[in-house]
Amino acid sequence: MSKYWSRVTKNVEPYVCGEQPKDKKYIKLNTNENPYPPSQKVLNAIKNAANSDLRLYPDPNCDKLRKTIANYYNLNEDQVFIGNGSDEVLAMSFLAFFDNSETILFPDISYSFYPVYANLYNIKYKNIKLNEDFSIPVEKFLGENGGIVLPNPNAPTGICLDRQSIKNILEKNSDKVVIIDEAYIDFGGDSVVSLIKNYKNLLVIQTLSKSRCLAGVRVGFALGNTELIEGLNRIKNSFNSYTVDRIASEAAVAAIEDEDYFKKCTKRIIDTRESTVKKLENIGFKVIPSKANFIFITHPKYSAKDIFLSLRKKGVLVRYFNKERIDNYLRVSIGSEEEMEIFIKRLEEVLNEIKL
Repeated sequence: MSKYWSRVTKNVEPYVCGEQPKDKKYIKLNTNENPYPPSQKVLNAIKNAANSDLRLYPDPNCDKLRKTIANYYNLNEDQVFIGNGSDEVLAMSFLAFFDNSETILFPDISYSFYPVYANLYNIKYKNIKLNEDFSIPVEKFLGENGGIVLPNPNAPTGICLDRQSIKNILEKNSDKVVIIDEAYIDFGGDSVVSLIKNYKNLLVIQTLSKSRCLAGVRVGFALGNTELIEGLNRIKNSFNSYTVDRIASEAAVAAIEDEDYFKKCTKRIIDTRESTVKKLENIGFKVIPSKANFIFITHPKYSAKDIFLSLRKKGVLVRYFNKERIDNYLRVSIGSEEEMEIFIKRLEEVLNEIKL
């Protein structure tokens, strides 16, 4: 620990992302990336944007992209905020809407970046314990609080909360901001973007990293009433007015506009997810019902950690969380049909090799 670090730097526990090894080629089912490349329209947009205009700063307001997203979701442009990936949008949202004099709520088993943001900004928080089946106990989000953050579908479980439950939470917390993190909504969930017109306290955050095949470009966005978006802009412009570069912005526009490719990719992933679930259940795994591009699995006879380590040796990466309540589960991203076939084959080999 350096003597030059600030108190915040010394005390913060940073988020740890999924393993990105470089020692050999792996089948990566550990970081929830899309197994398919961006569409040709996106690649063409990137090539066209790589021109002499890169000497100029990008549009700080991302007007073209905001208009594209607003049209897609039937919103006004001033109801859209753009950021450098949804993680940045989330980080700015914590600072924009939550005060350290109150306690915010989010699930105990959830996206592990939430407590990092809270600790970084000295915001008090309470982990709401999920039910035994990992579903969200809606009633525990209806009491007094300083704000709420809910991933829907949840990560790493993949469980999706129904629209009526979210409406109940919004109505019971009308004077507090409720953030619905919809990073995985396009894989079978029901988005609540349409509720924005009725709930001024609703902020929906999405990303182009998952269903739009653009994890490497880093574009995320928030949707909400104009007051919330103005708050986010005040925070953004106190850090960096130019959060999204020219190339990323053009790629994002093309990805939103290429609806056919988007639907094709998400359908393939959903179909592969469902076929993989059946295969896993046939070899004894319990699979939590998922509406995301990943599944959460456990086996009654075998240690998740042993399976994780054995798969890694065989060139297949999945995500293992050494945390209470989920330390015998693995999160498996849905890859291509071919990748998932290899995953099942390697998994069967592992089960035969591990000594009970």
